[in-house]
Amino acid sequence: MSRDPVLLWFRRDLRVSDNTALHQACARKVPVLPVFIFDPEILKKKKEVVRRTAFLLSALESLSANLDALGAPLILRKGNPVEVLRALVKETGARTLFLNNDIEPYSRQRDEKVSMMLKEEGVEIVACDDLMIHPPGAVQRAAGGPYTVFTPFSLAWKAKPPHDPLPRPAQIQGWTKTKGISFPTLGDLGLEKCDIPVPAAGEKSAQELLRSFVRKNITRYETTRNLPFQDSTSHLSPHLRFGTLSPRTVLAAARRVRSEDPASKKEVDVFIGELIWRDFYKQILWEFPHVATRAFRPAYDKIEWENRTDRFQAWCEGQTGFPIVDAAMRQLNQTGWMHNRLRMIVSSFLTKDLLVSWQWGERYFMEKLFDGDLAANNGGWQWAAGTGTDAQPYFRIFNPTSQAEKFDSEGKFIARYVPEATSLSYPAPIVDHSTQRLRALEMYKAARE
Repeated sequence: MSRDPVLLWFRRDLRVSDNTALHQACARKVPVLPVFIFDPEILKKKKEVVRRTAFLLSALESLSANLDALGAPLILRKGNPVEVLRALVKETGARTLFLNNDIEPYSRQRDEKVSMMLKEEGVEIVACDDLMIHPPGAVQRAAGGPYTVFTPFSLAWKAKPPHDPLPRPAQIQGWTKTKGISFPTLGDLGLEKCDIPVPAAGEKSAQELLRSFVRKNITRYETTRNLPFQDSTSHLSPHLRFGTLSPRTVLAAARRVRSEDPASKKEVDVFIGELIWRDFYKQILWEFPHVATRAFRPAYDKIEWENRTDRFQAWCEGQTGFPIVDAAMRQLNQTGWMHNRLRMIVSSFLTKDLLVSWQWGERYFMEKLFDGDLAANNGGWQWAAGTGTDAQPYFRIFNPTSQAEKFDSEGKFIARYVPEATSLSYPAPIVDHSTQRLRALEMYKAARE
């Protein structure tokens, strides 16, 4: 029997607990060689990836320590994944590569090339579904084909039994004959320094965050989730983005609370709804990859946005004269995170008050967010802009003033980020909401016609 190792390619699944590809690789009972590849194609987006790469490096250090403790050191390489993996196959004699599938257009093209190369080399590829609770194609309409509206997708999703989390391996038979590069800094990867502190990024931090959320906030989730000052949402999004935590583990924790405390069902179900939205937007990106660059509804590619750079700049800097918008944008700039209710407010404001393309906002968010995820970010922006999967989109225009009154009634969140909001030094609103609302409706109507 061959003692050659199997290769295990980590990507956005940076954990040892509940990891499908790792679980299946260990089941082979042969040495496992875990590898992570720094891909120049992703790193070349320089400005857009600094914050996320800083989080990634921290998560990789945690993964490396966990794999070391289990007996299978992680090796790091840099380069085109096709060539790096070809070289590893030749160096190690590996006949199998394990990986967890991704759904983004670039990842799918890259994995297709890797698959073709491995076929040439006579190497088996075991591609596992691990990114979502129900993978693409698993939740389909009765007549066949994907759902494009959330509510029926959600009902069909709930009707499917979830998979239980997989156990963490007690030990992994490692392979130590192959070496990688040493841990790089952002500078080594050709990137600038991260401009803000990086949140704790590893698997241990993710699990502690989940435990804390389940203990303190999940049973009041529906009641408090829209109040940014309360800050009672889970903050798990960066961990789900990089896979330092599995969505199955999060769902299992939520279901456990629901079964132990039936009175909390309504509150917990609203949180589970967020996991369903996550699967929904990933499924949309998988089935309709054009959304990565264009509107889900092609008619809205014809919108003639004003795209005034001065207004866009004021929005980016949190200087619009609308306190809730400015507080949200400053939270994003200063922390790399933004409360979900605020994401809806600022994206509606950019597109329907400032008449600036959702794609400008989407790019800015990807540059600033630690949890920047193509499917979730794109889905959220297209929802707010009314160009996405929504049944009756463009009539929904948030009034930033009434949103602030409703969700920050005492102005505590605004005071934290815009302390000058009540003083004379604060700028006047850069637009009139009621005027802009009518202009937005006309703009969308023209595109539809």
